[in-house]
Amino acid sequence: MEVNLRSTATLAADAVVIVNWDGEQHAAVAAALPSLYEAGEVSGKFLEFTLVHGLAGFDSKRVLIAGGGKKEKFTPVLLKKLVAAALRFLKGKNLKNFAVVLPAGFDGEASIAAAAEGLITGNWEPDALKTDRSADKTVETVTVVAALTPENTAALTRGIVLGEAENLTRDIAVEPPNVLNPLALAERARKMAAAEGLKIDVLDRHRMEQLGMGSLLCVAQGSAAPPALIVIEYRPAQAASADHIALIGKGVTFDTGGISIKPADGMEKMKYDMCGGAAVIGAMQAIARLKPSVAVTGIIPAVENMPGPASVRPSDIVKSFSGKTVEVLNTDAEGRLILIDAITYAKKLGATHMVDAATLTGAIAVALGPSASGVFTNNDALLGRWMAAAQVAGDSMWPMPLFDEYREQLKSVYADIQNIGTRWGGACTAAMFLKEFVEDTPWVHVDIAGTAWYDDAKPFLAKGPTAVPLGTFVQLVLDWK
Repeated sequence: MEVNLRSTATLAADAVVIVNWDGEQHAAVAAALPSLYEAGEVSGKFLEFTLVHGLAGFDSKRVLIAGGGKKEKFTPVLLKKLVAAALRFLKGKNLKNFAVVLPAGFDGEASIAAAAEGLITGNWEPDALKTDRSADKTVETVTVVAALTPENTAALTRGIVLGEAENLTRDIAVEPPNVLNPLALAERARKMAAAEGLKIDVLDRHRMEQLGMGSLLCVAQGSAAPPALIVIEYRPAQAASADHIALIGKGVTFDTGGISIKPADGMEKMKYDMCGGAAVIGAMQAIARLKPSVAVTGIIPAVENMPGPASVRPSDIVKSFSGKTVEVLNTDAEGRLILIDAITYAKKLGATHMVDAATLTGAIAVALGPSASGVFTNNDALLGRWMAAAQVAGDSMWPMPLFDEYREQLKSVYADIQNIGTRWGGACTAAMFLKEFVEDTPWVHVDIAGTAWYDDAKPFLAKGPTAVPLGTFVQLVLDWK
């Protein structure tokens, strides 16, 4: 699908999308079809769509009146959802090309970027493995109507780059685990890195054994699929500072829970236990294209967590890459076991700041539901940067506590630390476990277990992976000074 920018609404498109505010009347609609307002058929409520034909003043055959909600509450983030939903609505009508007229006040760079991103992500579908796609409906061209300036053109490109990166993340995350095992995930990363000119290194089991990554490797013991530690490097032509940001994503390509096996109900969703890792791969693609002025390394520890004769057992004690020993009390608390060796490796590579994203705990979904990711940190300055980036990206985040008391739950009689606490505050004790290995490096941990996928389709996005927090990853790096 092509997305372009034009400065005129005089278009012979299949349809033109216009925004109607809640409580207001669009002048062109009110003049030509006042009955729509009189009958209450058009209210302007957010994501309300009314398709009309032959509206005076428009060259297109159809006009889609898109409800924008209250004008004073509208933002570029809502515009992104609105145009994505409009695309999915018109795509359902099998329309091939249309235009989006950005409303006054929402036609600047931020809005153009948001609109372009929403159009790309709204067009994504999760059906790549279906053999009969004859009924698929496709959109060929979308024109964003706004002033044609170099700044706006750059904003359009930025939005397209972000949208394509999010769709790459979804393409990876939606693949079934018999197709996407750890080595296949590494191959996806290699393909992206080669296309974007990024350096990539994939550590195999032997190299990780040599380094002493016993915590990561113990999770992979029960699977026939070998593990991989994927390391992708972006280095700017001219760095603005000596800072080096590590983006770390959990990459459990399927999680049965291991010996501490999960219930069968809902286990199929555990192919999404690598959404954090997929978001890092997508973010590195966007970073390579947008060229920020700070060094970034993406790290994805990739494993499959399976029960088997060689599986790690509850009560086993393993030695992490840091040298600290870990008592494994629950093999289903595996994400933290692979992340700590990735965190230590990031520090060995010279990372000055770290952000990890992981579908880590069901506890965070209990605490926050599907509306927000939980955020933990050891550094308020980095947290402030992260939250500011999240607001721009439109990723809902909520800071969570890391009180010293949570560490008390992780005391082990037999090892330096145990991998679970009590049932209370599970997301917090999981984050505290990671913090033990982060030590003093500024760090943010993002638990996306409640936000990584949609169980049902939304008007603006198909069912499946959301790509959270890719947008915040990229915005954080772009804002770095």
